[in-house]
Formats: sequence, structure tokens, C-alpha cells
Amino acid sequence: MFSTKRTIVAALVSITLIGCGEATTKTETTPAAPTAQDAQEFLINAQNDISKMQVPAAHAEWSYATNINFDTAAVSAYFNEVLSTKVAVLAKEAAKFNDVEVDEDTRRQLNLLKNGLTMPPPSDPAKAEQLAKIGSELSAMYGSGQYCMEDGTCKSLVEMSSEMATIRDADTLLEYWKGWREVSVPMKPLYEQQVNLANEGAAELGFQNVSELWRGKYDMPADDFPKELDRLWGQVAPFYESLHCHVRAKLGEHYGEELVPQDQPIPAHLLGNMWAQTWGNVYDIVKPEQEMSVPDVTSSLVAQGYDEIKMVKQAESFFSSLGFAPLPDTFWERSMFQKPEGRDVQCHASAWDLDDKDDLRIKMCIQKTGEEFNVIHHELGHNYYQRAYKDQPLLYRGSANDGFHEAIGDTIALSITPKYLKEIGLIDEIPDASNDIGMLMQVALDKIAFIPFGLMVDQWRWKVMAGEVSPEQYNTLWWELREKYQGVKAPIDRPADAFDPGAKYHVPANVPYTRYFLAHILQFQFHKALCDIAGDEGPLNRCSIYNSEEAGTALNAMLEMGMSQPWQNALETLTGSPEMDASTIADYFAPLKTWLDEQNATRQCGW
Repeated sequence: MFSTKRTIVAALVSITLIGCGEATTKTETTPAAPTAQDAQEFLINAQNDISKMQVPAAHAEWSYATNINFDTAAVSAYFNEVLSTKVAVLAKEAAKFNDVEVDEDTRRQLNLLKNGLTMPPPSDPAKAEQLAKIGSELSAMYGSGQYCMEDGTCKSLVEMSSEMATIRDADTLLEYWKGWREVSVPMKPLYEQQVNLANEGAAELGFQNVSELWRGKYDMPADDFPKELDRLWGQVAPFYESLHCHVRAKLGEHYGEELVPQDQPIPAHLLGNMWAQTWGNVYDIVKPEQEMSVPDVTSSLVAQGYDEIKMVKQAESFFSSLGFAPLPDTFWERSMFQKPEGRDVQCHASAWDLDDKDDLRIKMCIQKTGEEFNVIHHELGHNYYQRAYKDQPLLYRGSANDGFHEAIGDTIALSITPKYLKEIGLIDEIPDASNDIGMLMQVALDKIAFIPFGLMVDQWRWKVMAGEVSPEQYNTLWWELREKYQGVKAPIDRPADAFDPGAKYHVPANVPYTRYFLAHILQFQFHKALCDIAGDEGPLNRCSIYNSEEAGTALNAMLEMGMSQPWQNALETLTGSPEMDASTIADYFAPLKTWLDEQNATRQCGW
């Protein structure tokens, strides 16, 4: 959200008569101290102006995402540049009111505007241009990256990631793992320059550095926020360590304990993912041995004649059952549900709100699979959140903190249980509880395995941005944190010039990552609160809030608050507590934890 610049004019001209018949004119220019009224006028004028800019910018971005060509790229880039420049100017204007005594609401809006920048540019135009250029270069390095083998064959990240999900040859996995990290080596000096320049910009906004700016976005003192994250991690760690112990043992059986020592971190290339951030792709190695009955949603969708539109209509009916109004007609007219013929598009699923009011859309190349059925529910969760806060002032149209939006989508997806599938006729029988272990294992390999990775990425960046480590220590710190939190290690010694953080998109693209950690905690807390409100007395992993208008009313009460109050207030509105609580994860995965403890009884756990 953005605001516009207001110029504060303050000039005093005084004329003093000295002596008899002799006049001396003295001109004095003194800047008037900004006032609380100035701050309020600044915010009103700013939001009015920016609201006019956002809509064409959003349409330009949509046009590019759904029809990638030279012209749409040029128009989208132009609007992105205009808006990013505008928000940088406005953030610095907002900083002029840092020491002005204003009411709580005005201060919140000023802080949101000031904290809205990710890498704030310095006032010096040459330095600001250099910062923008570095950002483009880093993105281009990542986007065009590929690994070329000795035989001249080159593979993209997509190709290598796809193969790493299924191949089980350790040598090939290591080759791809090493190859992709060659792409990030040239990023290191650019990243160092980028941090230095952005720190200058942050200082102009009144922050010590970019680290303080990022950590200060969460309605608590910046230095307290990392402690809060570690508290939450402490609640999850015992379950994660049980999962880690089982996965390491099974990988040791598969690859041999010489490659996977049972008292050390797991080599990062063996977990089915380029970054070892999720482990779902090694389910075939670590799954329970007993036979399990798993609903085949994909086959049911095909058998019952579901097409892309019918899948989305069914997801809409989930929200309608909670009492939410239907999606507007324009959603069905303007969304992209399939990949159009004859043009390039971004197929990555996303939810859009083009006018901050009712122009809601999703963009997907929907496949008729059970996984995509879940994703559609997730994306509509974003759309209903966007609509819920549409009547808030412009600066408050967003989620309570950046973890809430992703958490809402995932919360809805947690209700896509066999109970829900049976109610809508996609399956005939709900499998008995003996099948839950396999389902929970699949969920844990993706969601629980991710949590420490979601935590450590920004732990690394905050230390780098605060100048706590030198560039020579960038890579060492990265692997220290990965071993500490994930129990994952580099499979080989890393060279001195390595920059392995740059091999993860969000680092060169400067996308804050803590939001994903928070989302993985909050979704289970939201799910439990909603299930309690819905009166579901069964196991948490089997609960669906489908058809509960009580749950829908409670959910909407939180969603419509947007960013108007601290996230603690929004959380308390739904859960009854202002504190994030990861203990609900233990409730959700209780059957799996019991099973894991049995498997690990004779194993050496920890690293």
C-alpha cells in the first residue's frame, strides 16, 4: 500500500523598522516543525493519490502474468518502477513525522508506510539507481541460471528439481546439487553491495539497518521478534527431531550409513528437494510399511466429470457453506483457469485483488488432480481474505502480519479431509484411523520438515544485514544455521567463494521468508480454533469446518480487521489468545508422533 508526497511549506518573512525614516527588510526562512495535523493530511492525500495508481499497475501486472510478451513486460516494468519509486519517496516523507506526537491510528499508518520497503534506496539518485540495477542483475542471474555438464548438456533448475524428486542415485543427486550452487557464486559481491546501499536507505528512515526494518514489522520491538520465533520453534522442535530421526534412519538403510551417518546431520542432497526444505518426495523411502487405504481424489474427479470450473465452483461452495457471499460474476469472467493456447503465461497458482474492492481473480493452469483441488481451496482463501478487508483504509488492506495470508489459505486446505470429501460425494467411505499415519506422514514431510528452514533463512539475512558477519563468513553462517535448526549439512566441503544462500530464489529476489515460518505455525492454530468453534469433537487431523456458519462468522471477524490493529488483536479475535502457539501442531500430529516414537525406540536421535 502506498501514499503520496505532500510538500510542507514553511517560510517566514519579517519586516522590521529600525530608526526614524529608515527601513531595513530582513528575510528569514525557517522550516516549520511538522504537526500531527500535517501527518494526518499527508496520509489522506497520499492514499487518495496512490489508490488511483494501483489499479492500472495491477492490470499491467495481470496482463503480463497471463500473456508474457515484449509489450506486456515493458508496461508492467514501467508501472513497477513508478510505484516502487513512489513508495520510496513516501516512506521518507513518513519518516519526517518520527518525532511528532500523533494518535495511535496515525502512528500505525505512518509505520506501515515506512516499513513497506524491503530494500530502501538511499536518497542519492546515483546510489538508488545502483541499488535497483543490482536487484535486476541478481534476479537475472537466478532466472537464467542453469547447470551445464561435461558432455555439454545443460539443465534448468526446473529440470533438475523434477529429477531430484524421483531419482535415487546419490552421485547424480550430488552433481545436480553442486551444479546449481555454481549459479550463485557471482552473486556474492553484488549482494554485499546491495546490503550496504540498502542499509544507507534504512538509516535515512530512522532504522539502524535493514535488519531492524525487517524485524520491526511485527508489532513488537525488533530485538524481541527473533526471541518470539525461537520460542515457537522450541514448541515444534521435539516433534521435528522425531521426524528427522526416522527419516535419517530410513535414508541410512537406503543409501548406507557411510553416506548417512546416524549421529550427524542429514546430507542435504538426499531429501528429494534442491534445498532440502521439504521432504515429501522421499515419502516412498520413509513411509509406513503397512498397507493403507488412501482416497484417490484424482480418479474421483475424473469419474464424476469435474472440469476446471467445476473444481473451482466446489471450492467456492466450501466458503458459501461457512456463510460467505458468492464470488462476484467478474471472478468467473476474468480469472485464468487453464493455460491459454498460443501464449506464454505464469502457471504458478496465485490469487489477485486488482482494485482493492471486488475485482477478485485466480490465475492457475489447473490440472484435474487431488493436489490441485486442495490448491484451489487455498487460493480462494486469499481471495476471501482480500474481500473481507476491502472497506479498510488503503494502508490497512492486507493481512494482520505477512504470515496470516498464507496461513489462511493453508487453514482452509487442512479442512479438505476425508470427512469433507465424503460430504461432497467425492468418496464413498471415510478410511478408518489406521490409515491416518500415512496421511500425516505426507503432511509432516512437507509442512513440519519446512518449519526450521522457514526460520533460518531470515535468521541468516538479519545477521548479514546487521553487519554481524563479514562477507567471508556468509556461507559459513548459512551452514551453521542449517545444521543448528534443520539437522542438515552440506554434502561436501564448500569452497571459500561459495554463496549457497543465493541458490534459493528468495535471497537474490529479497523476498522476506519469515512469513512462511509464521504461516506454518498459524495455520494449525487457526484450524484448531475453527474446529472448536464448529463443535468438531474428533481428532484434529480429521476435522473439517465445512458447513459451519459459526466457524465462518468467527473467521470473517478476524479477516475483516485487515492490518488495522496489531496482529495480536486479530489473533485473539479468533483464538481467544494474543499469542502464537505451536502446541496445536502436537495435537494435529499426535498419532504420527506416537508411531514415530515406536520406530525410534532403539535409534540414536539428534545430531
